[in-house]
Amino acid sequence: MFETHNCSRTIYCLSIMRFHYFIIAFLVLISLAAREKPNIIFIMADDLGYGDLGCYGQELIKTPHIDRLAENGMRFTDFYSGSTVCAPSRCVLMTGLDTGHCYIRGNGKNNLRPEDVTVAEILKAEGYATGQVGKWGLGHEGTSGMPTNQGFDYFYGYLDQHHAHLFYPTFLIRNEDRVPLKNVVPNEGQWGQGIASEKVEYTPALMIDETLGFIDRKKDEPFFLYLSYTLPHANNEAWNETGDGTAVPDLGIYEDKPWSKQNKGQAAMVTYLDMMVGRVVERLEDYDLIEDTVIFFTSDNGPHSEAGNDPRFFDANGPFSGIKRALYDGGIRVPLIVQWKGKIEPGSTTSLVSGQVDFMATAVNIAGDDLEVPTNGISFLPTLLGKSSEQVKHEYLYWEFYEQGSKQALRMGKWKAVRRPMLTGPIEVYDVTQDPAEENDLAKRRPEMLATFERIFHNARTPSDWQLRGSLNSREQERREFRER
Repeated sequence: MFETHNCSRTIYCLSIMRFHYFIIAFLVLISLAAREKPNIIFIMADDLGYGDLGCYGQELIKTPHIDRLAENGMRFTDFYSGSTVCAPSRCVLMTGLDTGHCYIRGNGKNNLRPEDVTVAEILKAEGYATGQVGKWGLGHEGTSGMPTNQGFDYFYGYLDQHHAHLFYPTFLIRNEDRVPLKNVVPNEGQWGQGIASEKVEYTPALMIDETLGFIDRKKDEPFFLYLSYTLPHANNEAWNETGDGTAVPDLGIYEDKPWSKQNKGQAAMVTYLDMMVGRVVERLEDYDLIEDTVIFFTSDNGPHSEAGNDPRFFDANGPFSGIKRALYDGGIRVPLIVQWKGKIEPGSTTSLVSGQVDFMATAVNIAGDDLEVPTNGISFLPTLLGKSSEQVKHEYLYWEFYEQGSKQALRMGKWKAVRRPMLTGPIEVYDVTQDPAEENDLAKRRPEMLATFERIFHNARTPSDWQLRGSLNSREQERREFRER
């Protein structure tokens, strides 16, 4: 009896041990499987031009941390924003639909709908923790467009574009709640915009703290982190009142430059943004996550002059014509740098014609799956991995914009077509591989192409209730690089 009891006890103990070993092995396998999905960080600057970075030719503004991303990763030369202003560009990025198909096609107070599918929702379903820090611009308090109703587990920042003009506001949003700040803003606007009289808490500094905190909390699981920082956007309200819309705690290395105060402020804002990027990379390195993280860096549209700064001084749009709000390449061709150590060839460059509309498909591919929702994008993961022979290419990229009398544009291979106003205006044709500034209209010399572009301009879009605003610019106004107060 005694021996039988001991034998049963031994068998029971062995069974418990085996069960424990099984649980431990199962958890290890789950952990390894989770880590097979790399972290994805998408950093989007606000109104940063193609030529504002050292790795894209900038000589006056210092961006060492972003330049290092390019040294360690891939630089895109023919990459395009979703639109030429904030909200539609972000809508294209989040939904993978271009401005001929997405819901939010211009700046306004519209909110994403429950039926809109975002990249955050898809990655969350793939097992990713999802977070955003920065400017959302696609939904307001109490609406279906809130980030936490569109796939994000965590949000910190601005919901509204006007609110995001102010770098010293009285509040920010964390998830669904307002977080009061110590700044004082007399005559605060409806959306929280204005000019601070007491500047205590600088929101980019708060944002980097929130960013690092998210990485601290989620370091042991795959995460998607969308960092839509607001630099170097202007405080438009301050610009309208004082002529200076720059906002930065100090001018740093630019303090003694013989430049205008606005140009010094603009440079300091870009360099502050660069410092933020460096802090993110440093935290990933601290946790040995740098090889397990794909980092994207881009801008939402071309450069601005709305802080009183002069983008011509810095050659902010590089070799292109126009700035923010133009559909010439100065308004929509933007930097893209992607770093994925051990996967992407360091210091590589690609001329693949691509855009923010492609991010959803690319991110889902990186997560190990294929996109199963409608999209105008393609995955450029093969290009990132050096498998250019496997890369699917766009027939064309398409844009439409409802301000300034309306306009359309498309990029098809080496060709660029611009039409103002939409649907009825004359079509301009450029070979942007030979004429990046879009100075030589080839429409009369290439009449055979006009029928193709005419067809695409009509067929590449769905009807929209978006209202036209403003009057049509002249061609010279459209190409201008400085906006007067």
